[in-house]
Amino acid sequence: MAETPLTGSLWILWLYDVCEEIDLDALRGILGVQARREPSFRHPSPEYVRFERPPVVQQLQPLVLASGSSLQGELNYYEYGVVSIKLELPFAADWPQLTDLSSRWMTSHEVEGHALETVRRSLERAKSALLKPHEDWLSEDYYIIHLRETEPASTAAALIAEHGHEIARIVRCEQAELSQPETEEILGSRMSYYPDDLLVVGWTAAFIHDTAEDAAPTIRLLEYANTQLLEFRYYDAVLSRLLRDVYRVLEKKGSLLTRWRLASQAQELNRIRLDIRELTERVDTSIKFLSDMFSARLYRLAAAKVGVEDYRRLVDGKLHTAGELYEFMMDQFHQGRAFFLELLVVIILLIELVFLFRGKG
Repeated sequence: MAETPLTGSLWILWLYDVCEEIDLDALRGILGVQARREPSFRHPSPEYVRFERPPVVQQLQPLVLASGSSLQGELNYYEYGVVSIKLELPFAADWPQLTDLSSRWMTSHEVEGHALETVRRSLERAKSALLKPHEDWLSEDYYIIHLRETEPASTAAALIAEHGHEIARIVRCEQAELSQPETEEILGSRMSYYPDDLLVVGWTAAFIHDTAEDAAPTIRLLEYANTQLLEFRYYDAVLSRLLRDVYRVLEKKGSLLTRWRLASQAQELNRIRLDIRELTERVDTSIKFLSDMFSARLYRLAAAKVGVEDYRRLVDGKLHTAGELYEFMMDQFHQGRAFFLELLVVIILLIELVFLFRGKG
């Protein structure tokens, strides 16, 4: 008897940093959509994840590719300037076919072009809600393979024991067999709440074994972690350019006029530094975990694997450097001003002495 095929969905996420901020209230008016309800979890206590400002969700028409594949999708607009397009491709396959499917779609460029075109077209309609749009967009992509639970349900332990190598290849987007140590390293980033659910998180993809209802909030947390990665990548790039320009200013010969100009340049540096600090705090507090320790751990695992913590450390380090440079530039300015005032006093004294000796003569 033939085995029952595996069923589920491949989720393709493309995320773009399009502006400094999105006015979600104005956007809802433009799109004619209501505020999204919070995702609920099945955990046996009042546990849930609450967004301070939930993203605005816009449902899309099915995206039909040249290959004939049809993908259902939606756009998510986040207050801090990120827009994500999330596309779903249902599948029915065995394990070798699923491994091939995930690898093929993760390396395909066909979806990327359609996703970008869809986002640009949608933002034309919503452009009045975009504050300080970016000319160049940073982007991230992420893939989620959601395998629905079957009857009888397979436990997470059984899935790892019987199909761990396939799951590792799916998460790593590899068609070739991986070594045992590499497979164990990939499978080490896994979590389960009940015996029959499983999440394995990787840098570019994740594998979920769960019901459609209970996988939905997990997918949202994975999406959210990638929006944070994108934001911190943007802040890192802004700070890198800012620090490079400051170093160029400081490398110039320190004439009195140059030191005098340092005050305005230092104030501009500090303004941008404080703006980025405020933005990073807003990103940090845009989601709050209330009572749900499992979801908090899930998010921390996802954030660590996709690189949020690495970029956060880079941004924090550059913010610290910018703060030190601000203090140094202000010190230079104050020294220059003190020297100028002392020189002015000397000149005034010399003038008075000249008039004094002339009067005696």
